Amino acid sequence: MKHFSAQYIFTNTGPPIKRGIVSAGDDGMIIGVDDTGGNLVEKYSVEFHNGIIIPGFVNCHCHLELSHMKDLIPPKSGLAEFLRLFRTGREAAADEIISSAYSADNEMFRDGTVLCADICNTAFTFAVKKSSKIKYISLLEVFGIDPDKAARRMNEIKQLSDNAKSLELSYSIVPHAVYSISLTLFRLISEATRSNKITSMHFMETGTEKSFLEKHKGPLMDSYIESELTDGKLETVKDHAAAVLDEVTPSGSLILVHNTFADRTTVRKVKMRKNLFWCLCPNANLYIEDRLPPLDLLIEEDCPIVIGTDSLASNKRLSILEELKTLQRFFPSVPLTDLIQWSTWNGASALGQEDRFGTIHPGKRPGLILLQDIDLQNMRLLPESYATRLL
Repeated sequence: MKHFSAQYIFTNTGPPIKRGIVSAGDDGMIIGVDDTGGNLVEKYSVEFHNGIIIPGFVNCHCHLELSHMKDLIPPKSGLAEFLRLFRTGREAAADEIISSAYSADNEMFRDGTVLCADICNTAFTFAVKKSSKIKYISLLEVFGIDPDKAARRMNEIKQLSDNAKSLELSYSIVPHAVYSISLTLFRLISEATRSNKITSMHFMETGTEKSFLEKHKGPLMDSYIESELTDGKLETVKDHAAAVLDEVTPSGSLILVHNTFADRTTVRKVKMRKNLFWCLCPNANLYIEDRLPPLDLLIEEDCPIVIGTDSLASNKRLSILEELKTLQRFFPSVPLTDLIQWSTWNGASALGQEDRFGTIHPGKRPGLILLQDIDLQNMRLLPESYATRLL
């Protein structure tokens, strides 16, 4: 058995505990949490750390299979240009893709991630996940703007799901984004995902999505025509709210990812959907659109928030702590307790894994992360704050 203490312990089951003690078995299971009232008596077997102990991080949106694309796409080019460059740059040798994924997985684990919802378009990362110390849920992503190819897209994703199932990997079939799926394909996906426990969808990433849906014009349309993905004749949902409420399966939780251009009217409409979570990937938003989501609006509308990293094609690191530091820098009024809850407990709830992750509580194996170089007086992250894995 191991015993850990720090200046504060954030259990997510109550207020932070000052100089408490967390006891855990060799298998990582939490045995007990002792509230010392701040009066820690020195014990030979207790490891004391100058920092904050929290549960392991939950990454609710990642693209592990794109790890080989780090630094290939210039930042701040806008989504349409990003997608154009992405289509030409994602192809690589299988061994390069897999090797990069292994490296990214190891870095994520060192940085404190214990649970990850990972987008997949191929099976390249399946072996990585089988051997990883991180618990993965693979979100098998479908996209296709051409309605005549909708049935083929579904057949392809069903073959990928059969592969995941044969390897006993946790997975769900999910739509890519409102702007990248024909109405025909949306309805085939909905039919195939009636019993989904988890669904995710890229949502309101760019300001041109609305005009694309309304008029089939703008940079996204130009990108599709240039890439010969459409001849100009499209069938799409009328708007983002209609996609969420009418075309996405109502079962299980739904994670809306990015939300960079979310507006109050759309937020209020889609909140009719139960078990809805809003995933923020701020560093990727700055990398692609040089803009952050309206966090104040989401908080005002009482939207459950979770955190993701997106991919190394649009980020420098797959570090949840770096995402939190960015949010704190741009939204200084958000309490550290909220940032920790979003990146741990909320994420575990969104992914249906709250029986194991998200809180430091007896009987769970949430992982233990030590945050150091923290402004403990004001309870704030600093640019130099870093995470160390204890369990």
